[in-house]
Amino acid sequence: MSTCDLDLHQRFAALDAFLLSHQSLWRPRPFTELTLPWEAEHPALAQWLRARSLEQAEAAHNTPCDLPAPAPFADLAQQSRALTELPWLPQQVDTRPVARFNVDVPGRKWQQIQAFAQNLTFNQHPHHWLDWCAGKGHLGHLLARDGLPLTCLEHDPALVEDGQRIAQRLQLDAQHRQQDVMADDSVCHLMPMHTAVALHACGDLHIRLMQLASAAGCDQLAIAPCCYNRTQTATYQPLSTVAQASALHLSRDDLGLPLNETVTAPARVRQQRDQSMARRLAFDLLQRELRGVDSYLPTPSLPAAWLHKPFAQYCIDLGQRKGLTIAPHADWNALLARGWQRLTEVRNLELLRALFRRPLELWLVLDRALYLEEQGYQVRLGQFCPPELTPRNLLLLAERHR
Repeated sequence: MSTCDLDLHQRFAALDAFLLSHQSLWRPRPFTELTLPWEAEHPALAQWLRARSLEQAEAAHNTPCDLPAPAPFADLAQQSRALTELPWLPQQVDTRPVARFNVDVPGRKWQQIQAFAQNLTFNQHPHHWLDWCAGKGHLGHLLARDGLPLTCLEHDPALVEDGQRIAQRLQLDAQHRQQDVMADDSVCHLMPMHTAVALHACGDLHIRLMQLASAAGCDQLAIAPCCYNRTQTATYQPLSTVAQASALHLSRDDLGLPLNETVTAPARVRQQRDQSMARRLAFDLLQRELRGVDSYLPTPSLPAAWLHKPFAQYCIDLGQRKGLTIAPHADWNALLARGWQRLTEVRNLELLRALFRRPLELWLVLDRALYLEEQGYQVRLGQFCPPELTPRNLLLLAERHR
């Protein structure tokens, strides 16, 4: 076993033990449970979190480890930090101008693309780039400016057409192909000489690439995983033999925990998000009373236009969708105020779960790294950009020896 193998296995084992021993703290969801099981064991922490404001919760959202909360918060934060510390991957120094490649690319997305591309350091020089779930192929285009051939796979025909047009304008040796990468025939596009790249391909999509590229013998892979909960299975299916042997079994809801970390959104977006959540939480309190059942009732996604409805009409209409008859004489103002109070408590109680966001994400990414090692790849794992640019900043580089 190489030093790299040992490091990955040791880190996975430590994360596995940490997550397993503290399941009672991160599995319960404050949004769906009025009182959390761990509150009886840690009453001082629960009271401290519940007494804080919504603004305080928002301020601590991306840096929960810094919160001066009662025990056992600080100890858990220290363990979380230690277990998730990762190196920065070495970057290529490339002074070639790239301005013509970022036309029509949103600023933050372009910065992510550039950071990803700068970290693709392999022992052997790539021969042929393959951009998986490419969209218009902006990442592939940037990589192919070195003159290497490029294949872009994308399901949306409009994006394929736009991407081919852009590639021709840039005078690149690129082929944009329409392909459902989950279909059986997608394997036909993967060849041993390919360096396959995937920047934030969701859930099953990047797992599919790992499986097919390994089977096809692709020389090199570069994957920044995203949206672990975008999967067709109700429970997580571990990839590596090490993760398959773990006692940690994850639901689709569990897989969504790492995605709760977000970069700062515009004030208008945050306001709409908070209003929507406060209304949902208020409706949750109402439905518990009406049904006489103290449990969360899942509700469907609602169009943004619902936020323009009077709150009373919002509840009546949502109740109809769930088969509930709601009397029109309820004290709607008081109910909505309770919803906002619930939102404040939920956001602050979520800060304890937030200590486990990165550990769980790293556990999932290490499962992918160990799987690729089992397929014969030498694997490196690190950060490719600051979390302020995207919290999904972990990059797997995998390379076979030729």
